[in-house]
Amino acid sequence: MVQLKDKPQYVDIDADFKPLPKYGHLSEKTPEFLAVESTLEVMYNKLWDLPDFRAFREAAGNADAPLPPGGPDRYREVTTEFLHFPARDGHMIELKVYKSPNVAPDARLVYRMHGGGHVVGGHEVDGAENVYAATNPNIVVVSVDYRLAPEFPFPTQVEDCYDGLLWCKENSKNLGINPERIIVAGSSAGANLAAVMAIMARDNGITGIIAQILHFPPVCHPKFFPRDKYEYGSYIQNAENCVLSVRRLEAFLDAYNPDSKPDYRHSPLLAESLADLPPALIQCAGVDILRDEAFAYAEALQAAGVDVEIHGYGGVPHCFPAVIMTHPLTPKFYERYNDFLRRHATSSI
Repeated sequence: MVQLKDKPQYVDIDADFKPLPKYGHLSEKTPEFLAVESTLEVMYNKLWDLPDFRAFREAAGNADAPLPPGGPDRYREVTTEFLHFPARDGHMIELKVYKSPNVAPDARLVYRMHGGGHVVGGHEVDGAENVYAATNPNIVVVSVDYRLAPEFPFPTQVEDCYDGLLWCKENSKNLGINPERIIVAGSSAGANLAAVMAIMARDNGITGIIAQILHFPPVCHPKFFPRDKYEYGSYIQNAENCVLSVRRLEAFLDAYNPDSKPDYRHSPLLAESLADLPPALIQCAGVDILRDEAFAYAEALQAAGVDVEIHGYGGVPHCFPAVIMTHPLTPKFYERYNDFLRRHATSSI
């Protein structure tokens, strides 16, 4: 099976954090989560019981993501195509383009990085979010299939995504997008990469990033998390969560970045400055070890003068809209996502 540590290395999950941390009440599970928790545990255990991450990827596959009840008809309302671009070392990286059949000219680009711990997954890990965005005729979604660890460790994923962002800007006419109206977006590991893209673009003078969407973001390697500045109780409260436990997260982290040193390219919370970054939508889950990282990053961005909209959903696990599509909170998650997209896809600024 995929090798897990007997005990987490980077976080003391036995720490006493009474009284509950500021966001501790968000860990009280909803009845809908409790009803499916054992089923989810069996499903995820089957993947983690496989011999290695390669087998994990093959078993998980990359089939078209289903949409929640009442969601768009992806085969009628959205078209897709595949493109490729050369990364800096010449390796060809796949892009998946999602757009409305009625897409407007000079559309906004939603540049999407998928989740999966930088180790597993593909375009359709976040396929539902891609489809929702692409139903807006003012948006073209481009998802980048960056190379995965452990075969390709950090910083390959960052470089692939950055190279893809530059390629999209350079090929904006063919994509039908405005190269000065780009939203970087992702969930989980993809949110980490999206946050990093926003910082790299600012530092390198790459213009046009008008917003960032960070869903369930990991923003700092736990070895380097500034516990003196921000709460970190969610790692302890939710350590054995069936969707993403601390030990499973550490397996992802060690595959992605086996010799981790402080670097904002894997831990954007460590960036020297977060000033002058684009407005952010951050959405997180209460029963998620990453919950307090999301609130910490929102706090850090706000302290740097960045406009932040943050929503924490109590009682649900990591990436809950994909994991529990019928949960009553799922429509609210997509409503806020679509509203943020709508505002930034129609704004002239």
